[in-house]
Amino acid sequence: MHQQRSEAIASKMKEQIDLNRTMTALEFGAGTGILSFLLKDSLKEIVMMDNASEMVNVMEEKIRSVHAGNMKPICFNLVESDGFDQSFDLIYNQMVLHHIDDVPSILSKFFRILNPGGHLVIADLYPEDGSFHGEGFTGHNGFDTEELCNQLRDLGFKNPKQEPCFVVKKPVDGNVVKEFPVFILTATK
Repeated sequence: MHQQRSEAIASKMKEQIDLNRTMTALEFGAGTGILSFLLKDSLKEIVMMDNASEMVNVMEEKIRSVHAGNMKPICFNLVESDGFDQSFDLIYNQMVLHHIDDVPSILSKFFRILNPGGHLVIADLYPEDGSFHGEGFTGHNGFDTEELCNQLRDLGFKNPKQEPCFVVKKPVDGNVVKEFPVFILTATK
């Protein structure tokens, strides 16, 4: 499912943005880097950021196995630090934003490190009833995309737009399989 979701997001990104080999990119909350590996041949350089060293180790091993010289994993917590000063033509993330407490703050950081004319891509859940993660989850139960677009406009992003891109089918409460739609939202600086 993770692979299929990433493939759907990569496909939509390629439809909506003219990706090219002059672009530098940041995947925020890269995890094991599935999405970045799907985009590696379309971009000049991809910095794959995650705040978990175990994930960075997995990415490093995957990069070595495919000899991807344009991919650079880093362990960094952008949520808690302002000390990141590299800039990018493209910033993207998938299924990460709903884990971030202070969404306006991270969106502001994205705006700061995005080059003029650069693109932001967010793929995440539409509003859901909390059953995606279950009891004890303290993040967001998806997003009202119009509200998210308004937050981006307030920060100075231009032309935010969203559309459905994938449906996660996940067992909840035993054997009941529930569908959780995922949106892709793009905006430019």
